[in-house]
Amino acid sequence: MKIKNSRIETLKMLISSKELGSQEELLQALQLEGFKLTQATLSRDLKQLKVAKAASMNGKYVYVLPNETMYKRVPSAQTVKEMLTTPGYISLNFSGNMAVLRTRPGYASLIAYNIDNSSQPNILGTIAGDDTIFIVMKEDCDRRRVVESLSLVVPGLTVVNK
Repeated sequence: MKIKNSRIETLKMLISSKELGSQEELLQALQLEGFKLTQATLSRDLKQLKVAKAASMNGKYVYVLPNETMYKRVPSAQTVKEMLTTPGYISLNFSGNMAVLRTRPGYASLIAYNIDNSSQPNILGTIAGDDTIFIVMKEDCDRRRVVESLSLVVPGLTVVNK
């Protein structure tokens, strides 16, 4: 199952960072990242991710992930393996008993899942989009403790406003 999860994450990063218009292009890009799979397996992965095709800025039809309403591309000189080893976290802001955690595109749901499943005593729950996580904390909880416990789930966590 680890191989599939790694392949799915790599596929998400490829779709977010490159303009790929065919399954053959996707298969070649995945092969460059060390994944050898059949077209049928790729088709199942695309269906699981709810990948669609949309017109890019140059009019070419390319694969896009759901929640990318502007079908933006992430320009990057990094390989997918480098992107996968770089933390997806960007920033954390607090307001009352709420917090907004910004991530790189495609990372929010995974990070929110990890937060929700890490038994954080001061966090009631999260809602994730593509690159933003909304966090609801218990009333009057200590933000410093929230940051400390979140840093166990989100490496490199720093706070923009306290």
